[in-house]
Amino acid sequence: MPTGAAPLTDRVRETVAIAFVVPLQGPTGIYGPSCLACGELAVEQLNAVDGIGGRQVELIVVDGGRAPEVVAAEVGTLVDSGRVEAVAGWHISAVRQAITQRVGGRVLYAFAAMHEGRDDTRGVFMLGERPINQLLPAAHWMREELGTGRWAIVGNDYVFPRVTGATARIALQDSASSIVSETYVPLGTTDFGAVLRDLEGGDVDGVMMLLMGQDAVHFNRQFARFGLDDRLTRLSPAVEENTLLAGGPAAHNGLYAAAAYFDGLDTAEGNELASAYYARFGRWAPVLNAVGESCYEAILFLSRVGQVSGGLDVAGADALRNGHFYDSPRGLLRLDGNLLNQDVYLAAAKGMEFEVQQQISRTT
Repeated sequence: MPTGAAPLTDRVRETVAIAFVVPLQGPTGIYGPSCLACGELAVEQLNAVDGIGGRQVELIVVDGGRAPEVVAAEVGTLVDSGRVEAVAGWHISAVRQAITQRVGGRVLYAFAAMHEGRDDTRGVFMLGERPINQLLPAAHWMREELGTGRWAIVGNDYVFPRVTGATARIALQDSASSIVSETYVPLGTTDFGAVLRDLEGGDVDGVMMLLMGQDAVHFNRQFARFGLDDRLTRLSPAVEENTLLAGGPAAHNGLYAAAAYFDGLDTAEGNELASAYYARFGRWAPVLNAVGESCYEAILFLSRVGQVSGGLDVAGADALRNGHFYDSPRGLLRLDGNLLNQDVYLAAAKGMEFEVQQQISRTT
């Protein structure tokens, strides 16, 4: 321990330490810089006022881009030692499941990412978009506006894409749209040749992309090189501004994304966050996107819990679980159990930017 440093127990009492689990490597590592910047901004804003419950906030960064069991072991050690009082951040659902198996019910867990729909572990709050307010209304809009109704799903092979794909298949079976095929590939896939050849010969007019990070970048580039962007639209709940930048301007014709936040979303709340973000980090900052913003949301959500319940213990957080409304950069939000109802938008990729086309879900 450095000379003059306070003992660990004293430092923990003086601060609220949060395990901030965000991807710094692997296919989703592309999101990492945005997550770190948005988390830092949230902490700085809280600490400039009252922190959480009068204590300064500290983020203990955990690399969520590693194997789920490795991430869960590190988080478990932090919780076991009393080093952290809560968990927050964006990471894939496979990592969330491993963490909840290790520490579920013991600390508050603000899971920021879009998700497949449910996790009933006590203390876990699912703050991201889910199929019922994101992918499904986006598919209905694309049917009405673009005529896209016969979908092929291409996703990574883990819980979120598979459960989301199954949800879409069941939800659309009695509608004018349908899921024609489903293909799941390992995280880290770089060659989509076989998948794209199947799409060339398939009777579909759209692709639901449930691919994460760099996998989506590879898919979009190869999709365009195959010439499929001339006849097939693409819809993703996960593609964001980092993915567009990495893919390049020629890879995104006919690509749509559904999310609760986009950089440049022209709302009062969104503009306020963007102004603060670029004032703090400058014009060359990591791109402000739905993934990074969700990390900002997660930290401020924990602050909200502290304000309402007086602390960050799991039992106290139950006070928020029945229709609690609050404001955020995403606008008005409402808790429904441990899920979050929020406004969701559909945007079209234009080169390396998004243009919002329609609000497809509203807070209820």
